Amino acid sequence: MAGLLAAGMVGACSSTDEFFNGQPAPPEKSSSTGFADRFRSLFGSSAEAQAAVPAQAQPGGGSTLSSLDVDCPSVDIRQGASTLQMNAPGSDQAMGLRYQATFGRTARQCTVSAGTLAIKIGVQGRLILGPAGGPGETQIPLRYALVKEGIEPKTIWSKLYMLPVQVPPGQPNVPFTHVAEDMVVPVPPPADLDHYVIYVGFDPQGAVHEKKPVRKPRQG
Repeated sequence: MAGLLAAGMVGACSSTDEFFNGQPAPPEKSSSTGFADRFRSLFGSSAEAQAAVPAQAQPGGGSTLSSLDVDCPSVDIRQGASTLQMNAPGSDQAMGLRYQATFGRTARQCTVSAGTLAIKIGVQGRLILGPAGGPGETQIPLRYALVKEGIEPKTIWSKLYMLPVQVPPGQPNVPFTHVAEDMVVPVPPPADLDHYVIYVGFDPQGAVHEKKPVRKPRQG
């Protein structure tokens, strides 16, 4: 058991050209079949085309970014959100662990068009069954956030995704993949973009919050 958990906790940020060399896949699917091949096929081959191209001059003396010269924000795993552990209802002991999920690799690709910055972000991870786990489908809460770091960090974009992961009978662990393609924000000034960071993490509390029904106002 300890060996399986350790194997799932290797984290790394990988360049887009290593993984994304095909057509995009739907963002809300996960499968243990053809795991590595599927992750490599998620992005187009233009991911590495971020060569140095002069920024376009503006009348006011500023500049705008193009897809070729934009420096795509780095990806980081949010502190405290790198591992997800789910226990059986009513149990917080080690033997009550249903599964543990960890991240493995991340990659991203940026495109600038009509004043907007579109970012594709992809993750690989692994779900490992615990003593109380078993086959079936489970939902993994993934949170992506684009943050401008500084003295007062500012969240530019954030979204929670519930990723279904299927565990076949007899499988002690399965990989999962996910790609978000709807991170779209206004193009920031180049100086601001230098402080942008893409954060990835598990967000079980956010999932609980979204499941709560909206209370209807009382009628007098």
